[in-house]
Amino acid sequence: MITERGRIVALKGRQAWVQTIRESACQSCSARAACGQKVLASVSSGRANQVLVSNTVGAEVGDEVTLAIAETALLKASLLVYALPLLLLVIGALAGQMMFPGSEAPAIIGAVLGLGLGFWSAHALQHRQGADWRPKLLNICSGAEATTNH
Repeated sequence: MITERGRIVALKGRQAWVQTIRESACQSCSARAACGQKVLASVSSGRANQVLVSNTVGAEVGDEVTLAIAETALLKASLLVYALPLLLLVIGALAGQMMFPGSEAPAIIGAVLGLGLGFWSAHALQHRQGADWRPKLLNICSGAEATTNH
């Protein structure tokens, strides 16, 4: 399991919005000057790094919590989001080129159609199996544990 600390910023029924970016982690990172996450967090006030999870531990706004996601779920989601559209882009380009040789336009159109089909397929598959890939709220960090990690 991959774990990350976060803070509850809002409650929505039985779910909680957890902000996962920590400035202390960004300050100690050697890549902070060129890091997209640091820039995104500074521009968006951290809103881009919030995730909605089921509040299974009864956390309240302001509580520091631990989130977890299985390594296999992260790997499957990465393959679905990156590899599937790229694979279908290449297949579409090759199909367009083979169907209409001698012109680049069919290959470009095939690539765009393949990429679109890849994104649509990834979206459809994610919604069918998305519950398995969501982070889970493990626990509320104790007071001493929360302050030592900030």
